[in-house]
Amino acid sequence: MKTVTSSYAVTQYVKQLVVKPDQLIKRRGKLGLVGVNKTAAEVRRWLAEHDSKEQKVGAAAGKLRRFVVEPFVKHDPSEEMYLCIQSGRRADTIMFHHQGGVDVGDVDALALRMDFIVSLYRVFVNLYFTYMEINPVVVTNERVYLLDLAAKLDQTADFICAKNWGEITFPPPFGRDAYPEEAHIADLDAKSGASLKLTVLNKSGRIWTMVAGGGASVVYTDTVCALGGAAELANYGEYSGAPTESQTADYAKTIFSLMCREKHPKGKVLIIGGGIANFTNVADTFRGIITAIETYRDALLQYNVTIFVRRGGPNYQEGLRQMREVGQRLRIPMYVFGPESNMTAIVRLALGHAVIPSDHQLDYAPKQLPKPDTAPSPQIELPELSPSLLELVCSQAPTRSDLGQQLSTARPLFSDRTKAIVWGMQNRAIQGMLDFDYVCRRSEPSVVAIVYPFTADHKQKYYFGTKEHKYGPL
Repeated sequence: MKTVTSSYAVTQYVKQLVVKPDQLIKRRGKLGLVGVNKTAAEVRRWLAEHDSKEQKVGAAAGKLRRFVVEPFVKHDPSEEMYLCIQSGRRADTIMFHHQGGVDVGDVDALALRMDFIVSLYRVFVNLYFTYMEINPVVVTNERVYLLDLAAKLDQTADFICAKNWGEITFPPPFGRDAYPEEAHIADLDAKSGASLKLTVLNKSGRIWTMVAGGGASVVYTDTVCALGGAAELANYGEYSGAPTESQTADYAKTIFSLMCREKHPKGKVLIIGGGIANFTNVADTFRGIITAIETYRDALLQYNVTIFVRRGGPNYQEGLRQMREVGQRLRIPMYVFGPESNMTAIVRLALGHAVIPSDHQLDYAPKQLPKPDTAPSPQIELPELSPSLLELVCSQAPTRSDLGQQLSTARPLFSDRTKAIVWGMQNRAIQGMLDFDYVCRRSEPSVVAIVYPFTADHKQKYYFGTKEHKYGPL
């Protein structure tokens, strides 16, 4: 069933129309997915030809179900321009191209365009866009027309911009429909004080993850991609915040049900990873995973699933012992590591970049797994940046003053040697600070003391990497 975004006035009183899919697809024109300068009757025929049809876009494939119909803006090709604003790690980049090349001719027209770009950049910053591409943007003597626009918003800025954004949804990318399993985990998350997240990236993928902690899930995913497994990564998610045994079992069963649907010639791997837990009882959550493993034992063997485990934290020794025991009892290839192993070492083992250590090898499992298939390198064609074009761009680039931004003379308040004294037994905050210190490669923890005058002498244990640190309240 198709969804068409339009208005009664557009289809009834505008003679010439433009129709195209509205499903997060870029370069629709090159794919033949834009109907230009069509009558209402021609638009209906175009929709009938494309509605619910299978479409391949790069490596993704999906059905066209949502379309937008707009008035056709008659213009001269020389009035078309390209504009793209993109956020980077260190700075934002603005790319602008005029079809006429470097010899733009009318300086007043160029100034008008630069004013438009500066104003648009203010919107880009204030509404927390991370990407915005307008191709083409048409500037006539009367007004500016944005004929086609693709943009990305920073979803984490919702608490800042929700009012200005209005009613907005973040749909899945083209070629990946929402899965009922994702909705089930979202519902489980809403009813729990823990954090349970799941996104299916590639249901046919070979590499599956079940990671404890939001930060750890990013680290494991980045490592998989860095080792060449991005094309075979099946999911992204986390379970954290001390979920109960039953909640963890439900989460694990959901992942197993997705993983055991399609066979892979190289078999599949499941990475059950995490850092060193602060307060989550590792043995409790592992008992939930063990329940799911026992339920799906036959399917895990049938689909040739190899499991890698790495975890630390409260009661982790018992949790790891139970995982080793269930793997041996059910004859499932399972390699179990504790905090003595660095957090992402199991990723190298799972992706075949290292041999299984001799003290962990199993007589019913291979000593080394196959590596991921090498993905083809993307071919990127960049336009030549001539000296005259570079000079034009630099001379017209807006300054901070042009953008209404004040020059800051502030100095950083903190350094890598800053120390902190914490008031109160704020265990989660303190452990979080130590975790951040360790990830940032500080030589020693930033927390030096805890002030808590309401109890007798009591020492609290925290982790800085794999090392234990004890603090007594002052």
